[in-house]
Amino acid sequence: MQTNEIDEIYKKVPLDKIPWNIETPPDALTGLVKSGKIRPCRAVDLGCGAGNYAAWLAGLGFDVTGIDSSPAAIQIARENAVKKGVRCTFVVADLLGDSPPVEGTFDFAYDYELLHHLMPEEREVYIKNVHRLTRPHAVYLSVCFSEDDPQFGGVGKTRKTPMGTLLYFSSEDEMRDLVSPHFRLLELKTVEVAAKFGGTHKAIYVLCERT
Repeated sequence: MQTNEIDEIYKKVPLDKIPWNIETPPDALTGLVKSGKIRPCRAVDLGCGAGNYAAWLAGLGFDVTGIDSSPAAIQIARENAVKKGVRCTFVVADLLGDSPPVEGTFDFAYDYELLHHLMPEEREVYIKNVHRLTRPHAVYLSVCFSEDDPQFGGVGKTRKTPMGTLLYFSSEDEMRDLVSPHFRLLELKTVEVAAKFGGTHKAIYVLCERT
């Protein structure tokens, strides 16, 4: 993961110009909450960025911790939570490290458009950390770009974005193989998600339960 590059983006680029910074929570997350599949609990936002979704959940009564490797993003997230009048915990941590410095475990974990920033050789360490952070029967949601996504040239497993970030585009089989040793798969599908500056992305939606 390109931690330094991401941190520089948060330092230098206005939030409204950062393509992944979308204030409105995505359907993948709101659908779980509105359906009652996920109720207020202890939740962790993995790769929380500016903390938009963490703040939204906190406003609904969730006890939310946001984790990001970018100190600049975490500072923005803390300021956003104050502005919105909600209480969240935000932690600067490397999710590819031995173990994120977070107290306790969580009932719900999610990453939205994070995993495509991780190359295949980084993902095993990451998913083991997600497993460590969650308690038995916790729910884990992940949404990342599909290899069938037409954006950024539309071909190739790795593609460079106009922001200069390098992304890895996954298949459903890759995501199944990643989570299955650690989680019981509940739902796996390819969905369309909105792009900030128009159009849509094809993405892999994974919902699973910690074993």
